Amino acid sequence: MTYEHFKREGWLYALAFILAVGLRFIQLGAMPLTDIEAAPALQALQIAQGLKPALSPYPFYILSTSVLFFLYGSGTDFLARFIPALTGSLLVFAPLILKRIKPRPSLFLAFFIAIDPGLISLSRQAASPILAITFLLFAWGFFDQNKPRLAGFFAALALLGGPSIWTGLLGIGITWALTQGIKIRRPQSTSDLEVADTHQLSTFNFRLSTISLVVTFIIAGTLFFITPNGLSAALASIPTFINSWLIPSDVSAGRVFLSLLVYQPLAFLLALFAIIRGWVKGSSRIIPLSLWFLVALLLAVFLPSRQVADLAWALIPLCALAALELVRNVFVFPDERAEIAGVVFLTAFVWVFAWLDFSGMIWIPTDSREYIVRFWLLIGALLLLVFSLLLIAAGWSIRTARIGGVWGLALALGVLGFGGALGSAGLRGLANPELWWSPSIPMQADLLQKTVNDMSEWSMGDDNAAPVIIAGVNSPALEWTLREHHVVIAESLDISSSPDFVITPLQDDPTLSASYRGQDFTWRQTPNWNATLPQDWVRWVALREMPQSGETIILWVREDLFLGTAVSP
Repeated sequence: MTYEHFKREGWLYALAFILAVGLRFIQLGAMPLTDIEAAPALQALQIAQGLKPALSPYPFYILSTSVLFFLYGSGTDFLARFIPALTGSLLVFAPLILKRIKPRPSLFLAFFIAIDPGLISLSRQAASPILAITFLLFAWGFFDQNKPRLAGFFAALALLGGPSIWTGLLGIGITWALTQGIKIRRPQSTSDLEVADTHQLSTFNFRLSTISLVVTFIIAGTLFFITPNGLSAALASIPTFINSWLIPSDVSAGRVFLSLLVYQPLAFLLALFAIIRGWVKGSSRIIPLSLWFLVALLLAVFLPSRQVADLAWALIPLCALAALELVRNVFVFPDERAEIAGVVFLTAFVWVFAWLDFSGMIWIPTDSREYIVRFWLLIGALLLLVFSLLLIAAGWSIRTARIGGVWGLALALGVLGFGGALGSAGLRGLANPELWWSPSIPMQADLLQKTVNDMSEWSMGDDNAAPVIIAGVNSPALEWTLREHHVVIAESLDISSSPDFVITPLQDDPTLSASYRGQDFTWRQTPNWNATLPQDWVRWVALREMPQSGETIILWVREDLFLGTAVSP
């Protein structure tokens, strides 16, 4: 079944794309690369330099980024994240090519994707699951449109996108099995859709799609046969995915659920309304989407090596459900605008009051009487909103209460969610940690790099001439920070070699202290998510403040390299 597109649809998609580009590219290189990001970025840089490193199971990211590094001449933090940011921005067009969703819900879904905090954060991370998500949805969309060559092309790119593709395919496979086992009540009007689906499966040319998939997989996976081990890296994603079920994680299931409520409050509530309505009415679209969301959520929670980023596969059906619910409340008749506007104002006012009351609780001791009063005031405000909407539904109409309540909810929680999007993008700085960020961010990477460059310039006349030995510090991010220098990795330091620059963990080394001058730097800093009290979480939700623990490293510079230091004959 095809749907009629509406006026200015293309311009609105362009607006969604511009919004997505802005949130994904602004200050893209401001946050230093973490160890997880730096490892594949270093491999891309080595390929650009003509080397043949062993590759991580992210061949598409590594090979495509190596082309950027080769064209630019060297790697930068911005270029290291360029491919994921561009791919994440293009994700807003996925709803446009999915024929199973009507044009207006598709447009709403595009805007949900553009401003979703989780998808924004993943788009700003090197070698993230956003590549597999985007390419798989594009492959699905072109399959819907009966375009086998494009479907096979994007399916191959999805297989090259990293181990996350197997989590996504597992979730979709389980969802398909559940939908086959559940008898969904379909209205008579959708019988033509079932016929269309059957006809689509019979006319889709699997031979063409398979040829396209194999050719793309080989060419893109080897960078036009320049890097053959890209294929083995793609196949290595399978054992990597299997190992993810064997390695425990320090991320609790509660933290995954909390991130869903904090970052997607509007989408979560709208999706909840849609799920209830869809199961009551037996909707042929909402039930599969709700099953997909539930399966993806449970996989993210029960995966032993779980990370918050694993929740990404659940965000697509969550946003789709929210879009389907929100679009039901778009059309307002002229004679009901005043009443609905009043309900919108009331709903938004109560939500803002509840948020201000919640924010004020962080300044009050939890065992005080005032804290208990504020807590019950918060509960009372939410109950007041529910009873007010019930009275409006009884006094005016259910439609007025529903539309006004939904748009008031969208206004208040939409602002809160957009704030979360700015935070996930790192636009509020590194001092305000977010759950979607990669762990262990190098806090003083820029300062360390500048210090090494300055000392090299002063002592040798070239800011990149001095070699650096990294002894006892296992950090790909540190290697990436000093990538313009000749870096040697050693488990321990041979002091008889008298290297110019040495980087070690924080330690009292009498040998180094005698002939070197040292400067400490705060390196990997991690929020204490697992060692917090409930009051700490309240403070984080309101202010994004969380106690953090840091790792300190020392840059040692041989004493005779300093200006004005006499050199022994």
